[in-house]
Amino acid sequence: MKTLPDNPDLDHLRRQAKDLLTGLRDGNPRAALADAQASLAEQYGFRTWAELKAEVDHRRGQAEVADPALARQLAARFGLGEVTGPMRSVSRPDEMGRRWALETARGRWAPRTVDDVFPVTDGEENTRFQEAAARAGVTLPAPVRSVSGAAVELVEGSLWRVYEWRHSGPPLAAPVSAPITRMVGDTLAVLHGLRFPASGLCPWSSVRLWTRSWAELADVVAAKGLDWAPALVAAVPVLSGLETVGQGAAVPEPVQCHNNVSPGNVRLGSGGCLILTGWEHAAGLPPAWELSAALASWAVDPNGGVNAAGARALLAGYRARSGALPPLSLDTFRGAATGLLNYVAGQVDVALSAHGEQDVRYADRNMRHLLTHLPSRTTYQQVLDAALADA
Repeated sequence: MKTLPDNPDLDHLRRQAKDLLTGLRDGNPRAALADAQASLAEQYGFRTWAELKAEVDHRRGQAEVADPALARQLAARFGLGEVTGPMRSVSRPDEMGRRWALETARGRWAPRTVDDVFPVTDGEENTRFQEAAARAGVTLPAPVRSVSGAAVELVEGSLWRVYEWRHSGPPLAAPVSAPITRMVGDTLAVLHGLRFPASGLCPWSSVRLWTRSWAELADVVAAKGLDWAPALVAAVPVLSGLETVGQGAAVPEPVQCHNNVSPGNVRLGSGGCLILTGWEHAAGLPPAWELSAALASWAVDPNGGVNAAGARALLAGYRARSGALPPLSLDTFRGAATGLLNYVAGQVDVALSAHGEQDVRYADRNMRHLLTHLPSRTTYQQVLDAALADA
């Protein structure tokens, strides 16, 4: 489920809906703006556009302000210059930490905590990968090293990274139009063409990190009487089916990959360029796994519909840049399936431990949306077939 920022902007949502409309029209030329607004509201976990707008009005101006002493320490540790305004939260905590915005005499910056990033890393390999990608022409918020040259610094009990702030539009939403997915394919080919060495295969995308069966988890949730328990029970067959994707298949050689090239991590910058964010999960993957995951993220809408034009364009962009595609099959969706299953299991744990009215309300909305919008083995096969139709 998409998450609203701490200080949401209705104009950004309107732009998201217009961007989404172009993707919807790839499959349905008669789609209207109201259809895009309804789809976007659903992706944020709301039943209608009116409910989403009401939540924006409710949340506006609710960003948290950090302790000024923390802001000054970060600025000093990363050599950002004199702090000129409050450091404000950008969004609620995610699976790694929390994102913030900071202004200094030298410009605007995007600090974030990475206390829970997995796999655990000092950020050095990750940062060098970003620096190499930028030199190759990928547009991204440049990582900022500390005055000591480190990628990550411990400040007031938390691990911090800092990026330069890049002005852009809002994150994109699936399904995305074919011209944009073609640029996504091009970007992936650039990253894979670096052949940046990886220290191994990312465990998040290759190893089952949850211990209970899905049926056992459903029993635990049901015993607590949580409202979303029936949704988990209904999702057990799909979740169990996803576990079988790529089982027993040979694993191609990994290279360093972004590992999260999804619409939520891409924004449109000036001149329509793609700005790729969310590099904290960069790790080793076979290129075919990341390309398959991109097809699932960019060319499948939350209700399982496939944007065939978008899927074909993504592979066309990759092929035009690299000259060839890595071998793709249902097995190469293993990384996408395993990462999704690890995420679902983690979100179940988060929801089970939620306390406080706001967190419980968010957890209920998040779990309902997540469990009722899962892709299946069939979804992966359909998007692959659509993508390869002209190959």
